[in-house]
Amino acid sequence: MSEEKNKNDNNNTIGKNIQKIRKIRKEKHIGQTELVRELQLINVNMTRETLVKIERVIQHIQLGQLKGIKAI
Repeated sequence: MSEEKNKNDNNNTIGKNIQKIRKIRKEKHIGQTELVRELQLINVNMTRETLVKIERVIQHIQLGQLKGIKAI
């Protein structure tokens, strides 16, 4: 049972951090289109529609996408 709880805690932490992407993006005055363009310039495969779904926690984020967002 404790393994399952730890797994869920990790998922909750990741989910909360994903939800912060939009907040941080807006604080830095970066639009969705601009962020996607910057990601594509560093060869991260993402569309604006994908970003919208990630920010709304509808779609899982891929590791490469997360690393790209962090870099930008």
